[in-house]
Amino acid sequence: MNLRLENLGKRYAEDVWGVRGVDLELEEGIHGLLGPNGAGKSTLMRIVTTVSEPTTGTAYWNGTDIVENPSVVREGLGYLPQSFGVYPDLTAEEFLEYIAALRGLDRETADVRIDELLSLTNLEHVRNDKLRTFSGGMRQRVGIAQALVNDPDLLVVDEPTVGLDPEERVRFRNVISSTASDRVVLLSTHIVPDIEATANTVALLEDGELVTHTDPETLVEATDGSVYEYLVSRDDLEAVREQYQVSSTVQRADGVSVRVIADERPEPDATSVTPTLEDAYLHRIERRGAV
Repeated sequence: MNLRLENLGKRYAEDVWGVRGVDLELEEGIHGLLGPNGAGKSTLMRIVTTVSEPTTGTAYWNGTDIVENPSVVREGLGYLPQSFGVYPDLTAEEFLEYIAALRGLDRETADVRIDELLSLTNLEHVRNDKLRTFSGGMRQRVGIAQALVNDPDLLVVDEPTVGLDPEERVRFRNVISSTASDRVVLLSTHIVPDIEATANTVALLEDGELVTHTDPETLVEATDGSVYEYLVSRDDLEAVREQYQVSSTVQRADGVSVRVIADERPEPDATSVTPTLEDAYLHRIERRGAV
């Protein structure tokens, strides 16, 4: 399986681009699309899923141009958009039966597949409950089930964990990881730990442009020696925020422990610490903004 984007761009108005000049190639596995809000992640996904056409460039699925031949990707596509709606008066099972019918699955195949997916997403016990009674996390699990109902070769999920509690986020990541073999999974989010826990590669977008595409380990290694922790007073915290990219803060009885991204040791008592993917992400964005 292979998804290739060449010089992909989407212009909404003169000098207003959702994405611009994106070159990207993805093989089987989980690929994180990371960037701040407004970076162009959803625009890129709408093009990949053939919901929107690019202004420039094109995309290829297994060598076939999907702009000229959208059916080649639609036939094997599973898609969970950022705003996922359900029919609230249907049960979980009825909703998945409806999606399976739209996907062209025969009844026998659909019944087997739906049983598998309800088990995978831990929804078996509520299969006959109406969707209006489901929590946000449960609806998201229904969303991933419908995206997988046709056993897609290309799975695209856009901001799937926004609004979910930590337990639901972990459960969702486990579902994605367990279904990633033998398919291309494109996972878009601005929640870095979701990418760190699941992705084989990371594509970083900012202002509609591709900043880098590499594996998480390489991105983190490039930040080694640029992350520090030290204690500051509460009165000095704002000054630290103005001078450095602050990754996190922890309130303590004797002040505030800050974790900062800096090319040089910010204070004599600052301790160099092992970077995370979130540190690496902030470091890359900061360096790009400084250019």
